[in-house]
Amino acid sequence: MDRPPGLSVRLKLTLSYAAVVIVSGAMLLAVVWVFLLRYVPDATYAGGPGPFTPNRGDLTRAFTPRAVQMMAFLVVFGLAGGWLLAGRMLAPLARISDATGLAANGSLSHRIALPGRKDELRELADTFDTMLARLEAHVAEQRRFAANASHELRTPLAISQTLLEVARNDPDRDTDELVERLLAVNTRAIDLTEALLVLSRADQRSFTLERVDLSLLVEEATETLLPLAEARGLTLRTGGTVATTVGNGALLLQLVSNLVHNAIVHNLPERGWVEVVTTTDRGAVVLGVENTGTTLTAETLPTLVEAFQRGNERVHTDHAGVGLGLAIVKRIAEAHDGALTLTARAAGGLHVSVRLPAALEPAAIASP
Repeated sequence: MDRPPGLSVRLKLTLSYAAVVIVSGAMLLAVVWVFLLRYVPDATYAGGPGPFTPNRGDLTRAFTPRAVQMMAFLVVFGLAGGWLLAGRMLAPLARISDATGLAANGSLSHRIALPGRKDELRELADTFDTMLARLEAHVAEQRRFAANASHELRTPLAISQTLLEVARNDPDRDTDELVERLLAVNTRAIDLTEALLVLSRADQRSFTLERVDLSLLVEEATETLLPLAEARGLTLRTGGTVATTVGNGALLLQLVSNLVHNAIVHNLPERGWVEVVTTTDRGAVVLGVENTGTTLTAETLPTLVEAFQRGNERVHTDHAGVGLGLAIVKRIAEAHDGALTLTARAAGGLHVSVRLPAALEPAAIASP
């Protein structure tokens, strides 16, 4: 934004400080005149011999040059002292401005680290440092995510190209097998693209809010995924109470579906189970998904919510998912001011808890 040039803040503060000093000095001199000189008689009484007694004119002639000199001194002192004091007070702002310029040029690793005791400017500097740290972490995560996404999207395209080149060089190849493999690769690419779009919507919070009952979403998601659980020989159980929050129904359904699907896919075939429960707890609603499975270590848990990760390993093209299930859940939960917690079960498997703010009842919203 182009702005016309103006006075610097330091000069404005200097003029303000000088004006305060000058006005204070002028008021003191005025007090001397009003409450002292005005009561001195204009003429000296000469009724007899005695010491010389100055009249008002004498005192005024003696006082005026000194008053003028004092006012000149106050002007110089006010301007010089105000300039130095303003520079000292604005020095932290210069460091903050330098850090802002570096951040605007793409350098997010710089920190102000303003020393001294807590005051308004140091609170501003600390807040700015916190913002830079979050921006740096967010940019690093986005770059890593973009690199992983590019790699994962390039893989199915490269596979499709290889299959087509082989088919072109071998006209007698079974086309049915080629079509099936191309269909599987294309399905994976579509799933990955849709998952990336969901992540983008969650990160940008570009969605409308409404009252959503998580228990109804659990019923819908489990009904949809029940055939998959039955095909794998798993028991799928649901329970809990009404759990109403405020959010986007489509994204929250995606959250529930991802959790249930993840619990089904990463389970013990033929003898495992999945349990989905909704509860309320002190102004929050909690969605809990627990499943049997292999034993997970404490080091493995943080990697489960990273994009394109499965445990400690990157996902491969032959995996049923796209490696974004729990990453999407985490982003959707954060976009709804919620939190995701992963806990490894001692007997094997995982317990996932999503805590979201509970929706206020209509009566509570209407009351003052």
